[in-house]
Amino acid sequence: MAEAANTTPAYAAAGVDIAAGDRAVAMMKEHVARTRRPEQVADPSGFAGLFRLNTAEYRSPLLATSTDGVGTKALIAQRCDRHDTIGLDLVGMVVDDLVVCGAEPLFMTDYIACGKVVPERIADLVAGIAEGCRQAGCALIGGETAEHPGVMAPDEYDLAGAGTGIVEEDALLGPQRVSEGDRVIAMASSGLHSNGYSLVRRVVDESGLRLDAHVPELGTALGEALLTPTRVYAADCLALARGTEVHAFAHITGGGLAANLARSLPEGLDAVVDRATWTPQPVFSFVAERGSVAQADMEATFNMGVGMAAIVPSDSVQPALTLLAERGVAAWNAGSITSGTGQALLEGAHA
Repeated sequence: MAEAANTTPAYAAAGVDIAAGDRAVAMMKEHVARTRRPEQVADPSGFAGLFRLNTAEYRSPLLATSTDGVGTKALIAQRCDRHDTIGLDLVGMVVDDLVVCGAEPLFMTDYIACGKVVPERIADLVAGIAEGCRQAGCALIGGETAEHPGVMAPDEYDLAGAGTGIVEEDALLGPQRVSEGDRVIAMASSGLHSNGYSLVRRVVDESGLRLDAHVPELGTALGEALLTPTRVYAADCLALARGTEVHAFAHITGGGLAANLARSLPEGLDAVVDRATWTPQPVFSFVAERGSVAQADMEATFNMGVGMAAIVPSDSVQPALTLLAERGVAAWNAGSITSGTGQALLEGAHA
C-alpha cells in the first residue's frame, strides 16, 4: 500500500488528511500480510510490489491480466455503512476472469478513491480484498488510496483492482478445446454478485423499502441480501482443471449466462442450457417482481443463480460434480454442446 508523507496545514485545509492516510496504511498491513505468497520480494522503497517468477518451473508460460471494479454495488455498501464485504466482490470480479483461461492468479493490486480517508473504513475495505485474495490463493502486493475532496462526498468511495496470473501455453482453456457432445456444468452463485446494481437500486428506490427492512421472501434485511459477497471461484476452478478434464470456463457477469457462455464457444457450436435444472435464489424474483422486470431483461443483466460455468467432456461430468461437491460448491449438469452458430440458448422454465 502506498505510504503517505507528513501532512501540511495548507493541504489539510484543502481537505486532504495525510495523517489519516498513514493511519489507514498501518491498519491495513495486518490484513495484507494474510495474503503473502513465498514468491513475494520486499521493495525497500515501498513504491512497487515485487513478485519473483521462477520461469524454470514452466515450459512456455503466458501471463494473464485482468482489471475490474465493483460498480454501483459500492453505493449499497455506503448506504448500509458496511464496508467489509465489498472487497470480496472486487477480487471475485478480477481473479475469476483470470481463471477462465486456466490461469492461476498470482497477485493483485487495488485502488481506492474516496472523498475522505476514514482509516477504519479503509481498513475494512482492504480486509475484504485481503480475504478474497486469501480465498483465491493470490497475494495482495500493493495498492493506492486516494483522497478526492471536492470530487467525492466525504462518505463516498470507489474501488478497482488489477490481477496477474500465469498459465502454460499448452494448457490454455477456451473455445478451441470445446467439442460437440461436451456438457455444461453450472456452479451456483451466491446471489447477485456485482452486476446489475444500477437496476437493483432503481427497484429498491421505487419500492420505498429501507435497506434495513426485513424482507420475508429474502429471510433477512434487504441490505444484507444485496451485500452478499460475490463467490470467488478461482481456487475451485483450478482444482477442477487439475483434477478432471476441462475444456473451457465462463465467468457469468454483466450480460448474464447466455452472453458470457457464448464467449467460450467456437463458431460452429451452441450451448443448450435447461433452465429446469435449477431455481434462482429469491433475490432474483424479488428484483423481477418488485421492479416488474421482464425475464429477458433479468437474464440479460444478472447471473440468475449461475456464477461460473465449466464445459467438460461427457465422461468428466460425474468426476467434476464430485470434486466440486467435496469443495462445497453447489453444481449441476445444466446442458450440452451441440452443432450451431456459436450461441448459448436457454430453454425451458426454472424449477
